[in-house]
Amino acid sequence: MLITKDINLRMKAKSLGLKSEDYESDKVKNIEILHHGVETFEGFDKTIIEALYKDGQVSRSEFPMTDEQLPANQYMILKNANQSVLAWFDPNAQSVRRVEKHSAFGIEPRNAEQAFSLHALMNTDVTLVSLTGKAGTGKTLLALAAALQQHKQYNQILLARPIMPLANRDLGFLPGDINEKIGPYMQPLFDNLGVIKNRFPQQSKELNIIEEMQKRDELVITPLAYIRGRSLSDVFFIIDEAQNLTPHEVKTIITRAGEGTKMVFTGDIHQIDSPYLDMQSNGLAYLTDKMKGQDIFAHVNLIKGERSFLAELASDLL
Repeated sequence: MLITKDINLRMKAKSLGLKSEDYESDKVKNIEILHHGVETFEGFDKTIIEALYKDGQVSRSEFPMTDEQLPANQYMILKNANQSVLAWFDPNAQSVRRVEKHSAFGIEPRNAEQAFSLHALMNTDVTLVSLTGKAGTGKTLLALAAALQQHKQYNQILLARPIMPLANRDLGFLPGDINEKIGPYMQPLFDNLGVIKNRFPQQSKELNIIEEMQKRDELVITPLAYIRGRSLSDVFFIIDEAQNLTPHEVKTIITRAGEGTKMVFTGDIHQIDSPYLDMQSNGLAYLTDKMKGQDIFAHVNLIKGERSFLAELASDLL
């Protein structure tokens, strides 16, 4: 019997008549949990919708959902005829509250899921967030914009991603110092920062804030390779492409969190480059499955792509 996560090795073993299996203990049983970061309820009681608009909140005891339907920090779209409202369950106040759309550092939410994402990212009671969704839904951009909006609350903003080239095809030797070597891998993060910078005119206050933060190392883009052993206090930490991390690596990263730190994991479980991970065994899915229902955790699955019509079409059809 051979047990390995390497699918190529399993296939070779089977061709030789040797029984082989994948690891099962670290796999998410129900992958649908990642697609239910937002629930939509049709034909909802209009009196509750009206109360949410009037008072901004409704007590948990007056809300008709079961505990299974209403875990901590559950985001919802409540609809009745021509009425609809964005809402979330606040586990601390034990009430359902209305979610209003707010911008963050020049980035405006374009749909309900983006509004929910910004709400979770700006909620100081939520210290662990996972954002999933296909390419172009705005996961990393929203996380970075929310971090910049709250820069006074944190000593440092860290952006990191695993060094994992497309289709696991290494770039090979790269010249230069360490920053020049990791630059190609970190470029997507610089691209998102560039999108935010382009929102503001030259010499604006916002651009000066970003430049000053970079000069003082308060806004740092770094690989994840050097995270072990660190202790991160009062840090807003964004981990991009988290679907290429193992559950053990995700645990290692989260256990670096000190007091006042917020961690945000973003990724698309349909774009996994690691040969040893799949939709059920990657760290992002594992994190969302294990943390669901915790008071300090929120998950949003973004559906609609906002990058461009071309990107949305390719994501849907290819």
